[in-house]
Amino acid sequence: MNDLTIAERPVESILILDLKGNIRIGEDSRHIHDTLRQVLARGEKRILLNLADVSHIDSSGLGELVAGYATCRREGADLRLLNLTQRVRELMVITKLLIVFDVFDDEQEAIKSFDNAESNNGRASEAATGKLKNTLLDI
Repeated sequence: MNDLTIAERPVESILILDLKGNIRIGEDSRHIHDTLRQVLARGEKRILLNLADVSHIDSSGLGELVAGYATCRREGADLRLLNLTQRVRELMVITKLLIVFDVFDDEQEAIKSFDNAESNNGRASEAATGKLKNTLLDI
């Protein structure tokens, strides 16, 4: 049984994926990565995961977020997170994953951040890749 739904919502040149439900071991966590692969195959390069309605996430779900991030980086896409719930934020702090992702509480700010990253001529992408490698070594 899949307790996670993902709705796509394009805003400007960004694809926002609104997640609702639980991200936990099994179908729920795979659903995120499968969805990311599908949108990457369509050519999406700017993806924002809205986690406002995610009620629960476990270690498998966190792992899928990291795997999705790595897949996006490998495909030249940019993945950012929006509206972390308090519980998800706490888990990401404990696991040191909060420093890997670009995280936003405001949708408009998150949308603008994609333009800011492009004006840095890829320096943000290199920094993010380094953050992921260093964080995974610490876990």
